Amino acid sequence: MKLRVLGMFAVLSVASGMLAQTTTPQSGSGIDSDIALLRSDVQAQKIDVITHTMQFTDAQSQAFWPLYREFSGKQQTIGDQRVSIIKDYADSYDTLDDAKADELESRMIKFEEARTKLRAEYYPKFNKAIGAKQAAKFLQVDNRLTLLVDLQIASAVPIIQ
Repeated sequence: MKLRVLGMFAVLSVASGMLAQTTTPQSGSGIDSDIALLRSDVQAQKIDVITHTMQFTDAQSQAFWPLYREFSGKQQTIGDQRVSIIKDYADSYDTLDDAKADELESRMIKFEEARTKLRAEYYPKFNKAIGAKQAAKFLQVDNRLTLLVDLQIASAVPIIQ
């Protein structure tokens, strides 16, 4: 079981970075430091993908990137919720009861709702900044990157026993 929990943390470390900018570790533990470092690296890769895919004009770029940094910071906060849920799940995996399962699932539903709400909140802002077609394209790219992370996490986190 220890190996399974370590596997969850390894994938969490890599995947959680796709959703957010760099972060300050929440504690001194090695896993938090690893998550912060990997978030930084993956964020740089994400910016490269966005830059290459979007092909912004200079004016669009000037309007987009400050708004993106704001959006990405809020994604980080939401992503931290998932990190916390997965850590809690790993800690209680062997002793999980109905009450804990219910709590964890309720938190996951809130996480998913917050992620959707953020996209809905920022679409009009991106639309105003870079136009509807470019805003929709960006959210499509962002969604694809998010889906890749979700797939990695889903394949690494074991099903409840």
